[in-house]
Amino acid sequence: MNVISTYKYARISAFKAREVTREIQGLPVSDALDILAFTPRKAALLISKTLKSAIANAENNNNLRAEALVVREAVVGEGPTLKRFQPKARGSAGPIRKRTAHIRIVVTDEIAIETREPRKPASRKKAGAPKSKSSKHAAAEDQPPAETKIAETPEAAAPESPAVDEIEDKGGE
Repeated sequence: MNVISTYKYARISAFKAREVTREIQGLPVSDALDILAFTPRKAALLISKTLKSAIANAENNNNLRAEALVVREAVVGEGPTLKRFQPKARGSAGPIRKRTAHIRIVVTDEIAIETREPRKPASRKKAGAPKSKSSKHAAAEDQPPAETKIAETPEAAAPESPAVDEIEDKGGE
């Protein structure tokens, strides 16, 4: 059964609150509350209040156990924007937008609780960057050494191109 809790007109930008809600989607409510407790953002506090409200609604109105609940979706939509003005130089005014958001959290007991591995930080290496030394050495130890032929004379090492022959012929005339 789905249980919904909504926090309307929250005084935070929806863009800032969405960063936090992405982290808790699909998690059991106990894990989601732990993540929100240790996230140092204003949005985490507002989302935590909404999640606790959804858990209380599920327990009191629908007789569901909090241990079996999973965050099905956490959505942040834009609310109305309060428009104010700041005085600026030479009698002009600069706009100030005080944004609001509507936070909606849906918890359910229909989804099986699954634990997921924490995210690995994104690698900042370039696509063509060489691998680390340890992986190169490990790959080199697995393969047998390649046989190399050493050229006995410099002429045998690099065959002459036809363009070089033509230049030499023209110079000799």
